[in-house]
Amino acid sequence: MRRLALVVGAFALVVGGAGTAAAAPAAPGSPGDIETQIDTTWNQLEPLLESWNGVHDKLVANQAKVAQLQQQIKPLKLQMDLAQARVGALSAKYYEYGPGNKLNALLLSGSPTTLVDQISTLDEVARNETAAVADVAKLRAQYEEQEKPIDALVAQLGQQQATLDAQKVDLNNQLAKLQQMRLTAYGNAGTGTGSLRPVTCPQVYNGDPGSRAAKFACEQIGKPYVWAAAGPSSYDCSGLTLAAWRSVGVSLPHNALEQKGVTTRVTNAQLQPGDLVFYYSDVHHVVIYVGNGWVVSAPTFGESVQMQKLDLSRVNSYGRPHS
Repeated sequence: MRRLALVVGAFALVVGGAGTAAAAPAAPGSPGDIETQIDTTWNQLEPLLESWNGVHDKLVANQAKVAQLQQQIKPLKLQMDLAQARVGALSAKYYEYGPGNKLNALLLSGSPTTLVDQISTLDEVARNETAAVADVAKLRAQYEEQEKPIDALVAQLGQQQATLDAQKVDLNNQLAKLQQMRLTAYGNAGTGTGSLRPVTCPQVYNGDPGSRAAKFACEQIGKPYVWAAAGPSSYDCSGLTLAAWRSVGVSLPHNALEQKGVTTRVTNAQLQPGDLVFYYSDVHHVVIYVGNGWVVSAPTFGESVQMQKLDLSRVNSYGRPHS
């Protein structure tokens, strides 16, 4: 958890810096100049969006962990409550018939044998009470020890959620600025990039999980890019690849770099439909290969899921999910 808190803190500092880098742009020039500005700003912003996705996934995982720990600790709390109830009953009985009343027992016994029996019973009650108290103390210590990290985790979750919410507002504001730049350059007619599916998609299909994941990605063509989205009506880059492989029963994290970490490295010559292609040295973008040098990508804000030629100049590595 400390590591996650540090990640969130560092991420907040980076986002703060990015807010300066992505300040309101200068007066727009030609569409080409606008695209250059957008590309430059986007390459600074997309790594932050992908980092947000990764931290958010950790937050969700920790929320699930809290719920799981609370469920696990229920039987222990029940044991503790029952033991405390037993101790309470024993204490009441021992108070009534305890050592202080042995003289009364002697006076009322009527015979030495009866007295011995009564005193033995009282001693047994005392021993039982001592053991029960020890059990309660042990159970309480176990319960408090297991509850301690849950309480700490719950406290941190609230703070992390607030931090992520604030970052999301800031990043969305930056995306809105970039979108306004596009509208200024092109109006409401779109970016003029041409057909989103210039050839058959996928290019290769043999029915294996990779081909089916690629086919799923192809079916999303035309849906808008939306940061942090993983379907069904919109996607960001790692959200698209996550959803594509989720459709065939394979789980991936919602972060390009983390997807690289859980996939098997392959070479360009080994690429098959469904393989993931990671872009840039810091791996802040990912696309899915669909055959014959084509990929499907959720490229950037303001654009839709589309086919693109594999851009070798941006390739960091290739990965194959474990199906």
